[in-house]
Amino acid sequence: MKIPSPITFSVIRAETQLVAPAKPTPRELKPLSDIDDQEGLKFHVPTIVFYENSPSMGGKDPVMVIREALAKALVYYYPFAGRLVEGSDRKLMVDCTGEGVLFIEADADITIEHLGDAIQPPCPCLEGLLYDVPGSGGILGCPVLLIQ
Repeated sequence: MKIPSPITFSVIRAETQLVAPAKPTPRELKPLSDIDDQEGLKFHVPTIVFYENSPSMGGKDPVMVIREALAKALVYYYPFAGRLVEGSDRKLMVDCTGEGVLFIEADADITIEHLGDAIQPPCPCLEGLLYDVPGSGGILGCPVLLIQ
């Protein structure tokens, strides 16, 4: 159910990119738990987190900082850079391909202060802030993680 938002704003998004691990990672299949195999649990969970600008950033481009940090983190958390596949008996597994996670740079013409309590769940601005990348809504063969 879409919650009406009294706040109007616009978001400009760059092209979607894949961010791969910064170094080579193991190529393997990792079976998921039996809980993950339940049909009712095979869906994406949209999550939104806001961070304040830190003066310690000293003019650094936050998009570059996030992209580089993500690539470094994926070396250690490499299953996130893989794709979900089904094995025998529809057992879900992560195919650790190292393909990467979806990353979208976006700018909104609104500040956290302007959003106020609207960022508390249920966030009426969620649909305007989060982008549903075409072709990424599936579970099998799609990137496991999308970061905007």
